[in-house]
Amino acid sequence: MAANHGNTVAAWTAVAIIMAAFLVGAIGILIGNWPVFWAAVVLAAIGGLSGKVLQLMGFGQRPARS
Repeated sequence: MAANHGNTVAAWTAVAIIMAAFLVGAIGILIGNWPVFWAAVVLAAIGGLSGKVLQLMGFGQRPARS
């Protein structure tokens, strides 16, 4: 089991970007602006990619030793 439970720079960055994307997407739907919604979808994908890139750069959780 992980010692830090996802409290890493990679995890926090990914979650922050994805939460912002969901907020922007919800606003886009509420005001009926589809380009804003699709921009939020792209932003959510960027959030996931940024988390993975930061993990590969060493800012994520390290694998457990067996």
